[in-house]
Formats: sequence, structure tokens, C-alpha cells
Amino acid sequence: MSEPVFPPLLTGHPVQGGEDPFDRAQAMAALGCDAGTVVYSIQADRVRAAIVFAPEVALQDAMAMLPLCAVGFQNALGALAPPEVAVHLGWEGLICVNGAKCGVFRVAASGTDPQAEPDWLIVGWELALLQTSDAPGENPDVTALYDEGCADVSATQLVESWSRHMLTWLNRWQEEGNAPVHGEWMGLLRGVGEPFGETGVFLGTDERFGMLIRQGSDTQLRPLTELLENEK
Repeated sequence: MSEPVFPPLLTGHPVQGGEDPFDRAQAMAALGCDAGTVVYSIQADRVRAAIVFAPEVALQDAMAMLPLCAVGFQNALGALAPPEVAVHLGWEGLICVNGAKCGVFRVAASGTDPQAEPDWLIVGWELALLQTSDAPGENPDVTALYDEGCADVSATQLVESWSRHMLTWLNRWQEEGNAPVHGEWMGLLRGVGEPFGETGVFLGTDERFGMLIRQGSDTQLRPLTELLENEK
């Protein structure tokens, strides 16, 4: 299997076996690796990748990298998959293909203070290529890419395409701020306008991508920083 070829601003680092690229990227970032480092693992049944950012803004603003990477992923898979394949995103990081869970995004940073500038921020994702369950039909809400008419989509190509689309959105974010990413992301989000939890309704997101939930006459905000997987 050929290795992905990344744009000049990015540097690829493959990991072998069962090692988690998300964990490796955090370790590398803590040791001072360069921004733009992409750690990845391509296996027969799944593909995983994580990218290191070195934000020059407060954490609450740097969290835009999560939806930015997710939008880049949707654009990449949408370009490679057959046109009838639908790819949507969940606020908490879910990747859905044709309405079923197929993968997830994750995020971590060097700190948790929303007002402080983090030393590093990692966005990672994984996608199931093949279902390994003995009875996959028992979980219709869970799928794998190759079960959804995407057997011709190369995992290597997907990682490459994601990196290019992500950089395009990163450049646009640097020039235009959150608005373009927000507009694209809102069009891909699952569950907007639908019940959330026991009593709430998911209204959408604020300008910093925080989840807005209406409960009766009150509206609550869940900031994206809630999704950080930092070691406590």
C-alpha cells in the first residue's frame, strides 16, 4: 500500500499496528514537533489520522479547527465517493455515511483555559472501512465505508484529499474568520431543529460553533471546549 503524499506545509508520520495516531500526535506535540505534523494509520478495517496545530489565538477561538477539519473531511469524502453517498457530521464529532455512524472526530489541547493560547491543539479522526462485527446487520445505526457503495475509495487517497481540503479551509479561515466554515458546517450538521436530550431542542450553533439548546424559555450554550479529551 502506497503512503499518502501531503501538501508542502504538512509532514506525514505513519504509525504501525494498533498504535493510536491521536495519542502519538499528543505525545509528539508535547515534545515540540512542528505544526502541520500529520500522524496516520491505515489498516484493512479502518483509517485514522491526527494533525498538530500551533494556534496563535485563544483556545476558544482555536477550537474552530475541529469543525474546520470536519468540513474538510466531508468535502474530501464527498469528492471521492459516488454522488449518491451522503456524508454528514455531528456536533460532538460524529461522522455519518448514509445516515449511520461510520467514524468520529476527536480534539485535545495543551490546556483547558478558553481564554489562554494553547501551545498545541490536536484534531484527530477515524473512519471504519470494514465492519468487523460477527453480525453487522444487528446494528443498523452503525456502518462502514465499504458497506455504503464506497469500495473504490482508497484510504490513502482519502487522507491525502482530507489534508488538501483542510488546508484550503484553514487558509480561508485565516483570511475570513469563522463565518465561511460556520456556514458550510451548519449545512452538514445532523439534528438541527430536532429534540436533544430529554427536554431540549438543538437550535444550531453560535459564532464560535458552540451548541445552542433550547429548554422551555431558556437557551443553553455548550462550548466546543467541552469536547476536549485532555488528560485531567
